[in-house]
Amino acid sequence: MSDNIPEGYIKKKSVTIPFGYKLSNIQGYLEPIKHELKVLKKYIDSVVNEEYSLRKAAELIAEETGRKITHVGLSKIIKNTYIPPNNKYQYSKETKRKQKLAREQKELIKAKKKIAYKESKLKTEQEVIKKATEKTTSNIVTDEELKQVAPSVQEILKDSKVIFHPNEGPQTDFLAASEKDVLYGGAAGGGKSYAMLVDPLRYAHKKAHRALILRRSMPELREMIDKSRELYPQAFPGAKFKEVEKLWNFPSGAKVEFGFLERDADVYRYQGQAYSWIGFDEITHLPTEFSWNYLASRLRTTDPEIQTYLRCTANPGGVGSTWVKRRYIEPNEHNKSFQGTDGLTRKFIPAKLADNPYLSEDGVYEQMLKSLPATQRQQLLEGNWDVAEGAAFTEFDPLVHVIPPFALPVHWERVKGIDYGYASESCCLWGIMDINDNTLIIYRELYKKGLTGEELGTIITDMETEDPFSVNGVLDTAAWARTGTTGPTVGESLVRAGHKLRRADKNRIQGKIQIHEYLKVRENGRPKLQIFNTCPNLIRELQSIPLSKTNPEDVDTHASDHAYDALRYMIMSRPRMESPLERIRGLKREMYRPVDSTFGY
Repeated sequence: MSDNIPEGYIKKKSVTIPFGYKLSNIQGYLEPIKHELKVLKKYIDSVVNEEYSLRKAAELIAEETGRKITHVGLSKIIKNTYIPPNNKYQYSKETKRKQKLAREQKELIKAKKKIAYKESKLKTEQEVIKKATEKTTSNIVTDEELKQVAPSVQEILKDSKVIFHPNEGPQTDFLAASEKDVLYGGAAGGGKSYAMLVDPLRYAHKKAHRALILRRSMPELREMIDKSRELYPQAFPGAKFKEVEKLWNFPSGAKVEFGFLERDADVYRYQGQAYSWIGFDEITHLPTEFSWNYLASRLRTTDPEIQTYLRCTANPGGVGSTWVKRRYIEPNEHNKSFQGTDGLTRKFIPAKLADNPYLSEDGVYEQMLKSLPATQRQQLLEGNWDVAEGAAFTEFDPLVHVIPPFALPVHWERVKGIDYGYASESCCLWGIMDINDNTLIIYRELYKKGLTGEELGTIITDMETEDPFSVNGVLDTAAWARTGTTGPTVGESLVRAGHKLRRADKNRIQGKIQIHEYLKVRENGRPKLQIFNTCPNLIRELQSIPLSKTNPEDVDTHASDHAYDALRYMIMSRPRMESPLERIRGLKREMYRPVDSTFGY
C-alpha cells in the first residue's frame, strides 16, 4: 500500500459504504471501523462453524455494533469479501468433527420422528379396529378417523356393520365441532334430527355420561324416540329403553334421556340434575332463551375425560327465531367459532337441503318446499333467517323506517316509554317529535335484564345527561304494583330518582293499531315513525315479532316484545303538543292529564 494511504483503508467502489467502513478524509478511500470489523469477523466464524444461522448472526452483529445488517448482506460479505473467490475457507479438524456430529444428530432426530409417526398411526389403526369390533367400547368411527388408517385397515372395516354414516359437509362438521354451544340450522331436510340423535353417543361408552334430548312438545318428542329405537340398539347391543322415564340405559352405564319443555316453568323439573350433553331439536320453538340459559347451568360431569356440550338445531322462523338469531347467527360469520358474552364458545353451522343426498336426489322434497308460501319457502328451502313467518308488521321496511342519527333540535319535544322486567329485559325508548311534519323519531334505547328499580333509574339518568331538559315518560303499569315487599315499587323508585313518569295506557289492540298507523308512509313520502339505526333491538322486534296464533289482532306475547311494548306505551300515552310555543305558554294543559294523578306529572 502507498505510504500516503493508512493501513486497512480501501478504495471506494460504489455509493454504498460496506459494513465495517466509513468515509475518510482521503478522497476515493474508506476508513475501516475496527470494532465493527472485529465483531463481523467473530460472527462470520460462528456462521461458518454452523454455530449461528445467517439471520441470527446478523441480529447479534447489529445489536453489538448499533449498525444494521441483513442476513442477505452478511451472506454476500462472506461469499465475496471475507472468503476470496478462488479460495476455500479452511475449517479446522475440530470444526469438521462438530459439523459431522451435527449432521448425524439431525438424521437421528428425523429418524425418531418417522418412528413416532409410524407408532402413532399403528396405535390409531388398532383403536379404530377395536371400536368397530368390540362391544365394550364406543363403536362409533368418524370419517376423520377412517382417513388416518391404512387401506388394509379400511378393508377390515368393510366387514363391520355401519349403523350411521354422516353426510359430508355440515352434518359431519356438526358432529365434529369442538365448541361448547353449537347451532346446526337452516333449510328443512338437512339431516338435523339424525345428527341430534347421534351426537350424544360420542360418550356412550362412558359410565358417567348423561345426555338430555329435548323437544317443545310430547308428540314431537315421540318422533325422536321412534328414531332412537331404530338406531341405538344396533349401535350399542344391550341398550335398554325405559318407556315411563323416557330413558335409554347403555351397557356402560351411560344414559340418554328424552324430555320436553312446553313452557318456561317446565325447566325446573331438571333442577338438581347434572348432564354432560344437552341438546334441543328445533330450538326456535322456545319463545325465550330463559330455559336454554337455565339448562346450561345443569351442564357438568365428574369424569375429566368427558367434555360437556350444548347442541341445538333449528329452521328459521318460529316464536324464538329472534333470540336464536341474536345468540348464534348475528355475532359472527357462519362456520366460524366465536366467544359469547357468557364466555361460551359458539358456532353456527348452516345446512341446506342439498347437503342431504337422501332427500335431494329425486327432487320431490325440494319441489314440495318450492310450493310453500314465499316466507316459508325462503325459510325452509333457502334457510333464510332474515324473513319472519307471520310477522305482525309487514309494512316495516328498514330502508324507509330506519335512519342514521342526526343532531336533534333543542326545542323539539322529547318523551320516553319504559317496559320493566327483571328476569327478562327492561327496555326504555327515547323519542322526539319532528315539529315540521309530526314524525316521531326514536333516537335512543336501553335494553338490559337483571335491573332493579334503583339501578334502572340510575342508568336512565346517566343516559339523559346530554338531553337539554328532563324527559317526561310513561311506565308499564305492572311496575307500580307491589309484590309483597314493604319497600318502594319500581315506579316509585324511578320517580324518586327524579324521573317524571305516569302509568302507561296498555290497551294492546289499540296500541298495535296505532303502530300500524305510525308505520304507514304518508303523502309526503315519510312515515310517522322513524328509528335511529343505533336502536337495534327495536328494529329487530318490529321486523320479526309474530302475530298471536289465538288472536290475530295482537302480537305473540311469548316472543321477544320488550322494545315493542315500550314503543306501544309511548305512542298510546305520551303527551302531545301543537307547537313549542304552546309548551312554553302552558296551553292545552288538559292534554297532560295523567292516568294516575298520584305519581308523575
